[in-house]
Amino acid sequence: MFIATLLTNPAKPCLDRATVENLRNAWGGGEAQWLATGEAAEFSLSEKPDNLWSVWEDLQALKIDLIVQPAENRRKKMLLADMDSTMIQQECIDELADVAGVGDHVKAITARAMNGELDFEGALIERVGLLKDLDESVIQTVIDTRITFMPGGQTLLATMKANGGYTALVSGGFTAFTAYVAASHGFDENRANTLLIEGGKLTGDVGRPILGREAKVEALNEITARLALTAEEVIAVGDGANDLGMLGLAGAGVALHAKPSVAAECDIRINHGDLTALLYLQGYAKSEFA
Repeated sequence: MFIATLLTNPAKPCLDRATVENLRNAWGGGEAQWLATGEAAEFSLSEKPDNLWSVWEDLQALKIDLIVQPAENRRKKMLLADMDSTMIQQECIDELADVAGVGDHVKAITARAMNGELDFEGALIERVGLLKDLDESVIQTVIDTRITFMPGGQTLLATMKANGGYTALVSGGFTAFTAYVAASHGFDENRANTLLIEGGKLTGDVGRPILGREAKVEALNEITARLALTAEEVIAVGDGANDLGMLGLAGAGVALHAKPSVAAECDIRINHGDLTALLYLQGYAKSEFA
């Protein structure tokens, strides 16, 4: 059995009953269940439709996300999340670079790295090098004035934790930012790279080993082993090429507002919903949100 989920941006809900019922009828699905009026609905299917992706494209034009996934074991016991452009709406290194006066150059490198066009580790070393001699106080300034949370993140964390879930933040960004996001959202643990500082200034280098794509996979394997969970019991979310390893390994790998080359490799693509989409995917109704 499969479950088809349709969802939209909660800030601009546009899912109408006719759209849901028409698709349910066309696919011969079970009775539609509304998880949130105007925002999210689901129905069961006996098999995955052959025209899934053509229908998906049609619904994208209506600002509706469509996901079809196995019905079994939908509700996960662990969340593994990327940070930059996933739990927060920015890339922290781009914001630091902007303050340092090299914003445009660094943003161009970041975009290429996240799209998988550049080696992540080499791109990170190059970008951090451009931050050399930046005063360390700028990190807190960027956190205070430039970092905004992705909508739905705190609700996602609170709801999964209220239902016994474990939550981990694993980022190719920096520990100063993951510590802030983890504390704000209630993550059980966080991992990231360390910006090296001497005499109150950034040295232009980052601690080794560098946490990148493989480190995210290792984090998933290590944490699930420690908690006696399987990868199937994990829902992972990210947007960049360095997230593909963990997204592919997790039971549910969610490409959230992802780069096109990343989304193309994922069956669960959220382009319009916010982070509460991860709750709807697991079958939580809005009335169950913490």
